[in-house]
Amino acid sequence: MTIAWSGSPRTVEVPCTVDIEITPDSVHAYVELDGIEVGPGDEVIVHDAPAMVPFGTQHFYYRRATVVRAGPMERLRARLAGYLELTELYEVGFSEGRTQ
Repeated sequence: MTIAWSGSPRTVEVPCTVDIEITPDSVHAYVELDGIEVGPGDEVIVHDAPAMVPFGTQHFYYRRATVVRAGPMERLRARLAGYLELTELYEVGFSEGRTQ
């Protein structure tokens, strides 16, 4: 496993595994980064990600990904946005009566 620090101190290139499944039991796409954890506000760009997988199959691809770390203000904004979205779900989920 090698982690390459790119031009910016906030940018890291890492190997990753892309798991794509399209079957009657499951439709999903997961990316597992090797050797790094992402936090709120971080961006992940998978290079040469497959665009299509045949129905009824599951494939694993080994690619590289670029992780752009969020700064302190971006992390705060992402945490706040997540909290506000969660409280909106509470309001919708527990409201009384029908809406007109």
